[in-house]
Amino acid sequence: MPRIKLATLAVHAGIRADGAGEGWRATAPPVHHSVSYSYPRMADLDAVFDGREQGYTYGRYANPTVVALEKAVAALEGAEAALAYASGMAAVHGALLGAGVGAARGLVCAADVYGATRGLIDDVLASQGVRVAYVDVNDLTAVGDALRHVRPAALFCEAISNPLLRVADLGALADLAHQADATLIVDSTFASPWLTRPLELGADYAMASATKYLAGHGDALAGVVACSAERAAALDATRRLMGPSLAPQEAWKVRRGLMTLALRMREQCANAQRVASWLETQPGVARVHYPGLSSHPQHALASRQFEGRGYGGVVAFELRDAGREQAFAFLDALRLVQPAPTLGDVMSLALHPASSSHRTLAPAERERLGIGEGLIRLSVGIEDAEDIVGDLAQAMAALG
Repeated sequence: MPRIKLATLAVHAGIRADGAGEGWRATAPPVHHSVSYSYPRMADLDAVFDGREQGYTYGRYANPTVVALEKAVAALEGAEAALAYASGMAAVHGALLGAGVGAARGLVCAADVYGATRGLIDDVLASQGVRVAYVDVNDLTAVGDALRHVRPAALFCEAISNPLLRVADLGALADLAHQADATLIVDSTFASPWLTRPLELGADYAMASATKYLAGHGDALAGVVACSAERAAALDATRRLMGPSLAPQEAWKVRRGLMTLALRMREQCANAQRVASWLETQPGVARVHYPGLSSHPQHALASRQFEGRGYGGVVAFELRDAGREQAFAFLDALRLVQPAPTLGDVMSLALHPASSSHRTLAPAERERLGIGEGLIRLSVGIEDAEDIVGDLAQAMAALG
């Protein structure tokens, strides 16, 4: 049988065959809410605890519904294993710890990552003695210099950066990290497995906020990390002790969302391309950030790395001569697009990065990174593209 395509995997991976031995099978997998599990004999429970037998013991360790999601994510990412967490930030923390980031060996990180990731690194890890160097990951020479200087445990980047949508050359970064005896951790939230599978390009960990495109409907909070079986075992040992376990109901919702991942991503990428192209023609817009535009500095890289499947569902743009007051007025004037601090939903959502996703960064640092007060991040949904454009147009007209 030929290799199954990702759209097919998204529908079928991780579906359990409950009742198959009794002549029936649930096509929609159940939710296992139990916190604990019992066995006919104590020796059976002891064997599962000891790892000599497969099974479940306690919800913080594993749950059948969560495991079904983990198997599905591993299949989509082309990984040997995947672990689910209670949030995307818990997944970031788990991957960093699993990679060995600590006081003994530090971290090289892309400078323009998600603000909460910067907060975790600067406010938590750095206070524990972790040495951190921030670098422009699109400057491979600078990355190599930082890796040689810091000798870190890991290099961390985003496949598509939040919020300026810079595209990382994952294969080149993996080579540089491995030459420095470091691992590469890729936050692939904005890309999802639909656009790129970081492990196939050499990354050691592919993590994501599953809250976003994987779940896709704004009703589930979760994170995932995909990696080798050996790395997953180390991650699992830490996860059991720290307790950032994903609840079964959330796992079920993410798994259900995965079934339409390909359909949603196709539509959102197409809509985002239409919206970005329209925004480039507007006199009230100073600059549009979208990898699908020929004006984007990594357009050629994105075309090669995403293999024609699209360029993502997020568009960022700078309102011309606008400060925070004008940006807020634009967001307040939207009627269809909802101002909300998330992305990847089926409905279009807009956000002001300087006051939300990157609020914790000092103003000077935001300015240095290019996150100005007039920047808007738009997560394009699956509505009709012309309706999205129409709402943006009337909001811009309202600014005068």
